[in-house]
Amino acid sequence: MKIHDLQPVEGSRRRRKRVGRGIGGKGGKTAGRGTKGQRARNTVRVGFEGGQLPLQQRLPKLRGFNNPFRVEYQAINLDTIAESGLTEITPETLFDKGLIGKGALVKILGRGELSGAVSVSAHAFSASAEAAITGAGGTVEKLPLPFSVRPAAQGNALTNR
Repeated sequence: MKIHDLQPVEGSRRRRKRVGRGIGGKGGKTAGRGTKGQRARNTVRVGFEGGQLPLQQRLPKLRGFNNPFRVEYQAINLDTIAESGLTEITPETLFDKGLIGKGALVKILGRGELSGAVSVSAHAFSASAEAAITGAGGTVEKLPLPFSVRPAAQGNALTNR
């Protein structure tokens, strides 16, 4: 058997029904559209509801605001750090353990307690986490964010007045 010999199983593919080919056969003359009217003349656009306010217009628009300058952190709690058993925590070690995604900004949160001294490097810390780490004899290093100064939002500033 060769590739040019391949074809679908007999009866698995039906031929398209050809309508509107004269009054002799089935599907002739009006071609399954009924008689007269808007739909018989093929002029109804998608979503048209006969003059009634369409569903697309009846539903409310999306509300709210998406801040283009939002900084998203991946949160890691102190109990997770304690379970990991590491004494030096960095975004790289957290990534190797599978606790954060690649290139994620890390924020340390204060849930849980530390048993020993741990040195932690992250992009942000909650006040309770920072106090707990230093209280356990550890060190805190705040990493710089990968962007410098975020530009001011355009359009909402009152500086033009």
